[in-house]
Order: sequence, then C-alpha cells, then structure tokens
Amino acid sequence: MRVLIVESDPDLGRIWQRHMERLGASVILALDQRSAIHALRMNEFEIIVLDLVLAEGAALAIADFASYRRPKARVIFVTNTSFFSDGSIFSYSANACAFVQSNTPPQDLAAMVEHYADAP
Repeated sequence: MRVLIVESDPDLGRIWQRHMERLGASVILALDQRSAIHALRMNEFEIIVLDLVLAEGAALAIADFASYRRPKARVIFVTNTSFFSDGSIFSYSANACAFVQSNTPPQDLAAMVEHYADAP
C-alpha cells in the first residue's frame, strides 16, 4: 500500500504517517503543493490523504493533477474547517473517496486508508 500524505503541519503529518506505516504502508509526506506534485510525478500511490487547507498551494490543484497523473489513486480529504461539509467536495474531485475532519483519530484515518487502498 503506497500512500501520499499532503499536510502543512509536519507534526500532524508524521503522526498520520506512523499510524499508516504500522499497517505496512509505504508513506511519503509532502508539506506543500510543490512537494506533492513532485511525489506524484515520481511515485505510484493507491491513496492520497490531502488536507484541503494548505499553507502553500492548493489542494484541489493537487487532486486534479493526481486524477490526470495517477488516475487510480483515491483521495481522502481532511480539513479542520466546515468548508465542503455539505459533501460538495465529491462534485469537485472525481477521485475523492472520503471527507473527514483533521482531528479524526489517527488510527481511524489509517483504517480508512487501508480500506480504500484495498477497494476495487
């Protein structure tokens, strides 16, 4: 299972990374759009965990690039805001498979990653 995490908060990103690695995932952590795009150019991913609010860059641009470059990769969007809480993110991103709050327990997020990575 190959996972790309795009999260501006390196501490939170590393917490998620450790939980996913415990499940056997190979994880790359990108802190901004530039790093995420580079990772998508260089690596295959089954799942992308993508924070909607990045300090540098645009999450929807990353999701759009992923749908072009890695069309089989599914995106779990995370956020600490109420933006897109109506579920409209699924209209904007064809590769979206889930939408959760940033404060979701890391073990639950890791379980979601494992589930969607195994899904056909």
